[in-house]
This record gives sequence, structure tokens and C-alpha cells, in this order.
Amino acid sequence: MMLTFYHAPQSRSTSVMQLLHELGITDQVQTKVVTIPRQDGSGARDPSNPHPEGKVPYLTDGEDFVRERAAVILYLTDRFPKAGLGRSVGDPQRGRYLSWLAWYQGVFEPVAILSWAEVDHPAIKASLRDYDTAIQRLDEVLTRQPYLLGDDFSAADLLCAGPFAWFGDQLPATPAIKDWVTRCQDRESVRLVGER
Repeated sequence: MMLTFYHAPQSRSTSVMQLLHELGITDQVQTKVVTIPRQDGSGARDPSNPHPEGKVPYLTDGEDFVRERAAVILYLTDRFPKAGLGRSVGDPQRGRYLSWLAWYQGVFEPVAILSWAEVDHPAIKASLRDYDTAIQRLDEVLTRQPYLLGDDFSAADLLCAGPFAWFGDQLPATPAIKDWVTRCQDRESVRLVGER
């Protein structure tokens, strides 16, 4: 049975669409474009989207399903390892790969949203830290190497660089981070999807 990917252009699912191109599997995954409620009040929940909250990305594999970007990315890179964009079980970088995916979903995206919304509370800083600390984590790695796992682009880069490409100068970044985002955006998958 073919995988089915539920996608809304110019949304969080764009990075998964780019990943499908990076993996060379667009012919092995059925993409269904759906509508979603947008922050500006446009759009609406699409009844054909099985995601329980009407969000994207959402991936079905027969009776199974995957939601949340980091999980979808991990599922796809594990399922299609030949492209080398993930790190398989047993790979010496598997832990680092998983850590970046989880860090993005559980730390970076929340602190970026909270910072943008100007929400500040000691409990947030105690558990997630803050935007500046998150930027410091990225910068200390990217000043030493071109990508999060070393010399080669991975799906962790695709996920973590996305917000900087999407929001541009609205997300403060260091020169090393800006250079990394430029490298991550200078890829055929980005040009094929044609959106940021």
C-alpha cells in the first residue's frame, strides 16, 4: 500500500514535501493537498484530512499514521535510508540525528514562537531555556562545521533551518546560522517545491 502524505502549501508540511524530493520518492508517496485553518483567519479544516486536529503534515502508511514533523521526517528517513539523509539504527551519528529532530520539535520551535509572541516566564526559561540560548546551541555547532551532523546535509538541517528560511530577518540569527540557512536553501528540493 502506498504512503499518503497530507500537505498544505506554504505550511509546516512544506519541509516534508522538500524531503520527499530529497529522498527521490515523490513517485512512491501519494500527496493529497488539503486546506488548513491559517493564522490570518483564512482557510478551513479539510474533511478529507484524517489528522485529528486538521493539521499538516500527516502521513499514513496503511492502517498506521505519523504526525508531527520530526516524527514524519524520522519515519521517512528510516524507511528510505539510501539517500543518506537520516542516520539508521547502529550509525555512530544516530543519537545526534535523533537529538536534533527532538530538539527542534521540543525546544526550538516552542521558544521561537514564545519569543515572537513576547511570552516570558521563569518556568519557560527553566525548562526550555530561551531563544538566545537556542541560537547559541546552533551557532556553537555551525561555527565548527557546515551542517548539524558535520560535512553533509541531513534531514535534521532541513527541519531546523526551515523557520529561518520562512521568517527571514524576523528570526534573529548569527552569521554562521545565516550562512547555514543559505546552504540549506540552495538545494534542488527547495527549487522544486517553489515555496518557502
